[in-house]
Amino acid sequence: MRRKHGLFESFLHAFAGIFACVKRERNMKIHFGFVILVSAGGFLFGISQAEWLVCLVFFALVLGAEAINTAIEAAVDIASPEQNPKAKLAKDAAAGAVLLCSLMAAVAGCIIFLPRIWRFLQQFFM
Repeated sequence: MRRKHGLFESFLHAFAGIFACVKRERNMKIHFGFVILVSAGGFLFGISQAEWLVCLVFFALVLGAEAINTAIEAAVDIASPEQNPKAKLAKDAAAGAVLLCSLMAAVAGCIIFLPRIWRFLQQFFM
């Protein structure tokens, strides 16, 4: 019988999972890179509190979706090491969910940042 972990130990396992995803998954590194880039842009352009909240929600959504995608891929690989159409569907659907979250985050980022970038460029080139 498995023993239950304490709250602190559960947090340690959760952080270990995050670090493992960042260490092993190229796409998680890319997503974290965008979190850093968008955060820097947020500070540089002085986005509003509401815009920060939108960014934070999308950060969590995209990073969480990527972590879930990683977990699904690992579980499917264990359960079905041979090629299987249902295994492919599970992996493709999980990857598609990450893509949808990422595309919507990019749209929100464009809505928040493009007008500010445009005004910034106008100051120097017009």
